Amino acid sequence: MKNKKILIITGAFYPAQSPRSFRATELAKEFCRQGHQVTVMAPFREGTDKLAQEYGFQYKSLGILNWRIFNFKSLGVVGRLYNKVVNRVLPLLFEYPMMELFYKVRKALKQEKNSYDLMISIAVPYSIHWGIASVWKTSGNNVAKKWFADCGDPYCLQENDTFQSPFYFKLVEKWFMRKADYITVPTVNSFKGYFPEFHSKLRVIPQGFRFEDIEKRETINDGILRFGYGGAFIPGRRDPREFIAFLTSLPKSLKFEFHIFTSTPQFVLPFVGDDIRILVHHPINRKELLATLSSFQFVVNFANKGTAQTPSKLIDYVIIGKPILNIETGSLDAEIIKQFLQGIYANALQLENVDKYKIENIVHLFLKLV
Repeated sequence: MKNKKILIITGAFYPAQSPRSFRATELAKEFCRQGHQVTVMAPFREGTDKLAQEYGFQYKSLGILNWRIFNFKSLGVVGRLYNKVVNRVLPLLFEYPMMELFYKVRKALKQEKNSYDLMISIAVPYSIHWGIASVWKTSGNNVAKKWFADCGDPYCLQENDTFQSPFYFKLVEKWFMRKADYITVPTVNSFKGYFPEFHSKLRVIPQGFRFEDIEKRETINDGILRFGYGGAFIPGRRDPREFIAFLTSLPKSLKFEFHIFTSTPQFVLPFVGDDIRILVHHPINRKELLATLSSFQFVVNFANKGTAQTPSKLIDYVIIGKPILNIETGSLDAEIIKQFLQGIYANALQLENVDKYKIENIVHLFLKLV
């Protein structure tokens, strides 16, 4: 295949640690490995330029994100109440502060002089897609011949937030989807997260990684059963309370360690009590996390509500080859948990056709659509 000129626009990129950052970064690196000319537009972060030099892609900074939600925690109860309300209302009603990316992307594309064979925009945040749509002409004469809007999670029809988006964002979502050539989603089940009128534009392209980059350590066999989880929690959705309550109810004579690496410890710590077998850690970078988890007996996944959103951590778990204990909020299966604690993994969650998550195959899927 002839080498392509590819533009990737993203709100998160290396060295940020998030599923969308991994998506954009792995795509940029693999496109470069395969000889394509790659340009990445992303907000400024220390370290991005060094990666660009290492892999040979051009990095165009969208600048520093300045919009903020002010923190009034110092004002006591009133300040904390303000923070809670504002941090919920502003993103929900106005996509603030991420709406800043709409203007930055729009400005960058209006100033862009180069032309590309393919442009891939990465959401979340969806304001990336909206910024592109604001300058994209359906009649042609655009910065790229094709535009693929990559959506890791649904927006208006998502299943894992307490509140649905206001009606006007449905109009915005339909507006940008009419303009994109394709909307790429991670699984077939993701289709239900998008308006039926655009299903003909949806294409399944999973999250992808370079399997060779991950270190696998020897399993620790010292008489203590170790298992772990890395990721955030959502009360009532990806909720650890039932699982933690079950673990803390087990006899103290049962030796195990449940290691949790999370940015949301407030949804775990209140239920742990004085049980020293449950250890809560700060998040660590992806490669170190997977190397650590690879030395445990098994890993834990807290399933999302519904099937439209599939956690990318499942791919990571498959890469390290560990049995996956799947926990569904509100449907705790104590018998399966007991089996795992006994080293019986017949009911482990299975992901089929592991090779489809290799980044070289993911890039091929994108290029087939050009």
